[in-house]
Amino acid sequence: MKEENQAPIHRLLQVMDHLRSPEGCPWDREQDHMSLRFHAVEEVYELMDAIEAGDEKGMIEELGDLLLQVVFHCCLGQERNAFDFNQVCRRLIDKIIYRHPHVFGQSKAKTIDAVWAQWERLKKAEKQGGAGKRDSALDGIPRHLPALLYAEKLIGKARKSGLLHSEDADSASDNGSTLGEQLFHIVQSAQQRGLSAEALLRETIQQREELWRAKEGKTTV
Repeated sequence: MKEENQAPIHRLLQVMDHLRSPEGCPWDREQDHMSLRFHAVEEVYELMDAIEAGDEKGMIEELGDLLLQVVFHCCLGQERNAFDFNQVCRRLIDKIIYRHPHVFGQSKAKTIDAVWAQWERLKKAEKQGGAGKRDSALDGIPRHLPALLYAEKLIGKARKSGLLHSEDADSASDNGSTLGEQLFHIVQSAQQRGLSAEALLRETIQQREELWRAKEGKTTV
């Protein structure tokens, strides 16, 4: 494989194609979308570690590893004539422009709150009638998020859609540090009882989400 003077992304795509070729790597040839699906998650967490550590060299490394996952999936898609890297880029460009009419269009949204509300309306309109159609204000949260992060996303959506009000939450004067200690002790207590705090929280999330979806159905009829 001859290296040429070309854009790095083109070179990267060329390298990936070679890895998947009969002359390439046995491990890379063996992979598919399913076998790779958790690798991207791991790379995201490693990128988060580098960001929080202020490690810019580490960020270059981890952003590259994350980009490799994107390129790998695009290579797999291209092999079966489903999609390729250029299609992914064009779709992303179109989506960014569509969801930023205050930058690329005539929208007058100026504040962050106005932009957020506009973003949600555009996403909802965009999903209508498609495979990703969202019938509920609670839709759109990745199911594989860690339970605590999922809970934060779910509660945020419920509050913004009017399914959860401030008075529904427990009043607490504790500061963030104290709440962090409480969360830690909850995890420790669950472990001492042979239980998984992650599993327990997921079970509670499922119950609460079903309750809110039922409430949403009653209030939107």
